[in-house]
Amino acid sequence: MTTPRGRTATVRARPGTDRLLPLGRAEDGAWLAERAARAVLCAAARTVDGVDPGLLRIALADPDTAGSPVFPPPPAALPPGPLRVAAEFAAYGDRPLRELAEGLRAALSTASWHGLGLVVEEIDLRVTALLDVAPAPGGTPSGPPGVAPQDDLGATVAAVPGVARLTGTLGVPVRVGRTGTRVELATAAGHHPLVVARAVRGAITPLLPAPAPVTVLITGVADPGIPARHAPGT
Repeated sequence: MTTPRGRTATVRARPGTDRLLPLGRAEDGAWLAERAARAVLCAAARTVDGVDPGLLRIALADPDTAGSPVFPPPPAALPPGPLRVAAEFAAYGDRPLRELAEGLRAALSTASWHGLGLVVEEIDLRVTALLDVAPAPGGTPSGPPGVAPQDDLGATVAAVPGVARLTGTLGVPVRVGRTGTRVELATAAGHHPLVVARAVRGAITPLLPAPAPVTVLITGVADPGIPARHAPGT
């Protein structure tokens, strides 16, 4: 299926890779693991009647015009900038493909911002199969395991509403360095990741030994479950 610009999306996901996507705007200083974003977007795609989501990839819409991070980015982080979602899906039932695609594009667009806080500029779709019946539902991937707070800073972050657990995919969950502090966590169900990231920064900044930027990395997201009217402002 082609986009309004006439491109056909091709998704190529390499096993074991998990890039970090800019969450919100550059001034938010937050990133989201692509794996966590995919889980939420695929769940949104499954709500569209007649759609069975397949491979889904998220990248910068235009790397040449991406901005510069305001906060120190974590390893493998994409720079701030609008994103492009490329998604494959199988179709089943008797709904017209154009109608399916419109419904899927709307669901992905809504989940991207209102569910996660990702600024998505393009959504490319590709139909990979036409099925006679609905496929069996697949499992939902679990996020990274939790890490116990190691100090008062970690305990403060863990106590912020919406933080399900601290995580340590890049090392210790709260890393204080000379150029800034990095916090890593997973969010709880019913909480918007970008809202949680902003609250975490507000809670931990006054406790730091010296003024320094705080980068927030979200590696796991439970179902945000928040209506559009509760999404963060742009």
